[in-house]
Amino acid sequence: MKIVDPKRERTMQQADSDPIGRRAGQYARATVLRLRMRTLIGLGILAVATAALGKAFGLHSPLFLGSEVALLASMFVISRYILPVVERRDRGAMAEEQVGALLESLPHGRWRIVHDVSLGRGNVDHIAIGPPGVFTIETKSHPGPVRAGRVHGGTLAQAQAQGRAIAWVTGAQVEPLVVFSRAWVDRPGTRRKGVRILPARMLVGYLEQRPTTLTQQDIERTHRSLATAVRQQRQRGRTPGERWALLR
Repeated sequence: MKIVDPKRERTMQQADSDPIGRRAGQYARATVLRLRMRTLIGLGILAVATAALGKAFGLHSPLFLGSEVALLASMFVISRYILPVVERRDRGAMAEEQVGALLESLPHGRWRIVHDVSLGRGNVDHIAIGPPGVFTIETKSHPGPVRAGRVHGGTLAQAQAQGRAIAWVTGAQVEPLVVFSRAWVDRPGTRRKGVRILPARMLVGYLEQRPTTLTQQDIERTHRSLATAVRQQRQRGRTPGERWALLR
């Protein structure tokens, strides 16, 4: 008989009852913490092993000297390759949190804001459902000036794919946005290949100024459709044992 962890079961049940109740930048922040933890654990293991070898075989032992070299090499690799990745992911998480806070400032009675949505093929940073329609928001944390006409084609394709995915599961028309959290954009509001490019400071104003296309009933129906799609995706991603725990 398989024993199910009550805490894990409770967590799965909460996720199932509110499948889209995630925080802005939750996945990105978890990735940053995981990378930092793995880095610290790796360095800790090497440091402990080096000290143990030095104590057991002496400071002039080839084993100790080899472990010292391995520790120094690891520190070089971490500073040269891993830390820049962690810092980049950290900036991305901060950007998502910043844009998420801006979206949460929209009137709660009229808007439904969803963060960090995964439908099995990538992650959508934010989805805003309100009177002007449905918007997917891909957040970018580039610090420098951005020329709207030179935004990378891969970024536009990513935003397009997100819009199509949400349109497919909700049946609604979706406008994809790329929002730069820190950068100055030379032509804010420019539309390229169906994707609107905005700086974060103009996001809320842009959404509020759009003409009304959805009733409150439409908004709630679209939100329910999205929640259902996310719940089904999570069910498909669970192991049979986890599914059984939710059905018991």
